[in-house]
Amino acid sequence: MLMASISLFAVGRLCYCFAMTSASNTKPVAHGHESETEIAPLAGGAPLAAIGQAMTRMRLLIGRRFIGRMALRRMETGLELSDIDAIGVIKRIGSQQEVTVGTIAEQLRIDPSRGSRIVADLVKQGLLERAASQEDGRRSLVRVTDAGRKVLDEIEAIKRETIREATAGWSAEDVEAFGRLYMRFTEGLEAQFDRFEQDESR
Repeated sequence: MLMASISLFAVGRLCYCFAMTSASNTKPVAHGHESETEIAPLAGGAPLAAIGQAMTRMRLLIGRRFIGRMALRRMETGLELSDIDAIGVIKRIGSQQEVTVGTIAEQLRIDPSRGSRIVADLVKQGLLERAASQEDGRRSLVRVTDAGRKVLDEIEAIKRETIREATAGWSAEDVEAFGRLYMRFTEGLEAQFDRFEQDESR
């Protein structure tokens, strides 16, 4: 029932882009409150305006790293949000391409030297491991260990629990419909984002 709606907090390219933009470019907002302009009542309750307002609120939640911070507090591992991000990058794209420290830095939009420090620390903790590239033995790749996958599994479990709490009282039909439509909406935005990046690179 909740399988489709788990995408609500998935670390997708588009949501991640919104999160990084929010974290680096927006002014601090009091917890639980947005600016008066952002939360003004909708004129006529137009559906598209309602979606836009919900997107703004979601962006702020993503920027505050609500799920990640809550997960770290519950797990008490001593990890930081950047550590989870780095492991998540490898899990997300590792099956499609070889992942290097440079790849992680690029995906997280951080300086390569910082990416190198994050990876080195995670290797020391046994959550990541280095391996030689099958394509070029001189390249050093980064992989998630069993311990690292366990950390990600715990975070995913906390995400699912959070979604269950957020949808408490919803009917099974509403949850199914929301998950399906939210996924469809996200895919539409991702397609627009891809076109936008292609236009920028020309």
